[in-house]
Amino acid sequence: MDSSDYNPTPHVIPEGENATPLEVVGGDCTATEKLIIIMCGLPATGKTHIGNRIARYCSFFLDIQTKIFNVGDYRRELFGARLPAEFFDHSNKENMAKREQACDAALSDLVDYMKQDGVRVGILDSTNSSRKRRAHIRDVLQKENKLKCKIIVLESVVDKEEVIEQNVRFIKRNAPDYEGKDDKEAMEDFHKRREMYMNVYEPVDESDGSHIKMINNQTFVVHNTGGYLPQKVVHFVMNLHSHPRVFYLSRHGQSEYNLLGKIGGDAGLTDAGLEYARRLAVFANDVVGKQVVKDEETGEEKKVSRPARLWTSTLRRTKETAQFIKKEVITTQKDNGEELEWIQFMGRQRRNLDELYAGVCDGLTYAEIAEKFPEEFQRRQEDKLTYRYPRGESYMDVTLRLETIVLDIERTREPILIVGHQGIHRLLYAYFMGLPRDQAPFVSIPLNTVIELSPHAYGCDEKRYVLLSKEELLKDGQDEPVTSMPMKEMAENTQKMSSGDGKTYGFDPMNPPSF
Repeated sequence: MDSSDYNPTPHVIPEGENATPLEVVGGDCTATEKLIIIMCGLPATGKTHIGNRIARYCSFFLDIQTKIFNVGDYRRELFGARLPAEFFDHSNKENMAKREQACDAALSDLVDYMKQDGVRVGILDSTNSSRKRRAHIRDVLQKENKLKCKIIVLESVVDKEEVIEQNVRFIKRNAPDYEGKDDKEAMEDFHKRREMYMNVYEPVDESDGSHIKMINNQTFVVHNTGGYLPQKVVHFVMNLHSHPRVFYLSRHGQSEYNLLGKIGGDAGLTDAGLEYARRLAVFANDVVGKQVVKDEETGEEKKVSRPARLWTSTLRRTKETAQFIKKEVITTQKDNGEELEWIQFMGRQRRNLDELYAGVCDGLTYAEIAEKFPEEFQRRQEDKLTYRYPRGESYMDVTLRLETIVLDIERTREPILIVGHQGIHRLLYAYFMGLPRDQAPFVSIPLNTVIELSPHAYGCDEKRYVLLSKEELLKDGQDEPVTSMPMKEMAENTQKMSSGDGKTYGFDPMNPPSF
């Protein structure tokens, strides 16, 4: 019986058969909701880091347009970078007028952005240190421009000296204001700038309206916030911290299905896959589970153990890849100085890290899919991001189940080694490297390579370690047909971006050089 006989008026979604309805991902209950976040806090309290993480989360996982308006960028554009600390003296009326000009320029662009149609989030990133300044911002947004947006003041408070010093050192190395400046001079200048703000700073209170107060990323005060977007932001920021962190992405070793060119399945490792697993165990012990410390008296550097975590999927090939990693007991310290026994690389199997499920195409090669399901093959060529395998998943489906994984990564301080799959790591990589979601399916995540990612306030640093070169394999089964990457220009652009610095290199991105 033809389907038209029993279903003459079918429900047809605009994305096409077996595609993911995009509205589901962004939460269609927010169709008219807009949110403005006013950052607040002294320098070196992680405001820019927090703002950037919120923006990335909203755009990637909620599919909501989000833009940051950093007042420091406007100041540098108007008056130049590398301004001395005296520029931030609140008693200097001339310089105060310049700073207010920069803030108002950012505020004006924020207003124009929020007036556009559609759900969107705008973030005003600045110290906003006085109640007068914060009240002025609210007046401009609500009274002068009549914006119908929810407004939240997000204050970051850090009163632990060791954390402040850590943040200052990072800012000195990465902030545009101190690019090329002598280390000692930069540190002294920034401390002077911070003191200028401390002299006039007024903490956020109920007079500021709806607000979130983050104290050392440990204590949270949430006042009068409601609605879908504000509550999503509250939940997200409770998982953030500003400590330096690093995590490592590794695909499983070569599996029997990899060798045959089959997708999906739950096959074990080949001999080459087991060799990679042994090398990964050495890498985990020597790199992931170690840190370099300097003796304060002698200046001598040495490697010492540091607590590290290990996550795998529930599939056989990832568990076999992690099987040789040693689980030793080490002694570490909590923040309060209390000693703690830690089981190094105590594995955690996570269903959310399982590979994208190919449904009826599971266990087939690309050639077999093209032969048996030519229409499905073509649909995937046309939109790899939203295409859903029959009775299987799409990249968008996987994005939904990776949200909890990302929250865990955001809140974890210890290094994490994640042994997973190509589709999973493509999405995690795209999220942390700031790539658009539609480029994620084309990111290069080769076998036998560990990708080290270090997120920070101004982006994410990347290193790639090749543990088993392509030349050492007789066959790797990873020659994905060109026809499975229909958007040639997008794939080429993504390969350039996935190098970490946007440059083009003269090597095969599927087999980058060893570091």
